[in-house]
Amino acid sequence: MKRRAIISVSDKTGIVAFARELVDLGFELISTGGTYKALDEANVPVKYVSEVTGFPEVLDGRVKTLHPLIHGGILARDSVEHMEQMERNGIRYIDLVVVNLYPFRETIAKPGVSFEEAIENIDVGGPTMVRAAAKNHGRVVVLVNPESYEEVISVLREMGNVPAGMRKRLAAEAFAHTAEYDRLIAGYLERQLEPTSSFPETLRITAQKVQELRYGENPQQKAAFYINSEAGVGTLANGKQLQGKELSYNNWIDMNAAWKLVREFESCAAAIIKHTNPCGVAKGQTPLEAYELAFASDPVSAFGGIIAFNRVVDLSCAEVLKDRFYEVIVAPEFSPEAREILSVKANLRLFVVGRGELGKSKPGWVSRSIEGGYLIQEVDQGTTLVSEWDVVTEQKPSEEDLEALDFAWRIVKHVKSNAIVVTNHRRTLGVGAGQMNRVGSVKIALEQAGDNAKGAYLASDAFFPFPDSIEEAAKAGIRGIVQPGGSLKDAAVIEAANRLNIIMVFTHRRHFQH
Repeated sequence: MKRRAIISVSDKTGIVAFARELVDLGFELISTGGTYKALDEANVPVKYVSEVTGFPEVLDGRVKTLHPLIHGGILARDSVEHMEQMERNGIRYIDLVVVNLYPFRETIAKPGVSFEEAIENIDVGGPTMVRAAAKNHGRVVVLVNPESYEEVISVLREMGNVPAGMRKRLAAEAFAHTAEYDRLIAGYLERQLEPTSSFPETLRITAQKVQELRYGENPQQKAAFYINSEAGVGTLANGKQLQGKELSYNNWIDMNAAWKLVREFESCAAAIIKHTNPCGVAKGQTPLEAYELAFASDPVSAFGGIIAFNRVVDLSCAEVLKDRFYEVIVAPEFSPEAREILSVKANLRLFVVGRGELGKSKPGWVSRSIEGGYLIQEVDQGTTLVSEWDVVTEQKPSEEDLEALDFAWRIVKHVKSNAIVVTNHRRTLGVGAGQMNRVGSVKIALEQAGDNAKGAYLASDAFFPFPDSIEEAAKAGIRGIVQPGGSLKDAAVIEAANRLNIIMVFTHRRHFQH
């Protein structure tokens, strides 16, 4: 008796060619709706599902395959007992199930989609067939991914059947397919409810493995990179490596820090990152100018770092970059001439992210794992507007002062706490990161800035608990300080700034980064 396959796919990529191959291998095909039409118009021999069930498609197509003659054929074991029951009830085996589901993700992504349209794109019969076939993978082959068609045909031609290990792998892929589908639906419906909390009761995280990495933070740790199924354009995960060695775990971490930082600026900017902290950030009229200013901030630490640009890397910039050692360069794009120049550095990784929206973060959540659980928080979006700041000192800032303080404030958000950044109007001069006390970070940033601190600006990611940091800033010649405020000692801190003739503004927003 002929083997049978049921085919019902939303994504019809390669389905006609695959179906023809199945017919050549002796399969009888059963299909539904649009898939049946596509195969019939291509002159592929195929039966409509109603010919098999003897029951019409009803309820606007909501019921097509939900029938014992379909699901009995999929779920039946190859046993005497089941064969006897099938004989009594006129059920025939179905040996291959080829199904992918209504485009729910694409539907809810459409602007202005109605709730009713979203609900109609929840597949019922498809997931039921997929789950039935995956459960019975000891006998049935289930396919949900067009990329597997060629492999299955090749095996069928060579061996006559699909081996058990491969059927198990395809079943796991099928259950992952339906699990992601259900996750999307549950998330969509939860978002339609009146929220009692900004976070769901059940956290559903799904991601697709892109590659295994050489190792983790250290050689004794294994690691892999996964992409979030909802990652959009302009996200690092959806970028593309153009050349160079395989990216490491630490590369990804530093690339993410660099890309998030340069996206703070709508004007042309460059950032050089080492160990997730910036060692140089600058604005310029061109990528080359921004890079050279960032490099001048700390040439020693820049060696072997990761650079991010928020503009296309052009020829003039590439000619300078090729003569210095970096691990990765991240940018929206590289000009053809820049790619050619940098191609001589075989190990240098070039990474294109695309032209995502600059100047602000998108709403959403970020997660971190702890032993046995997850911590979820909202993205720390943007920074407070300068117009929302409070000038708390007798010394008042000019427009030029506020512009420089805003520049410093956007950078300190991306430095590990306790974070201190010293800048002028265009570039970093000193960075103090990750110290156990704030005055320690202040001293490091000022020491790095040296004589350049005279007339410069200082940003702190959190309030100053004591006036000591202000006194250190005054010794170095700092002109203005931007900080959140909110300390019990604010009055003493403001008094010190007034006494030492330093401008101070409060943003009323903290930017801890642990």
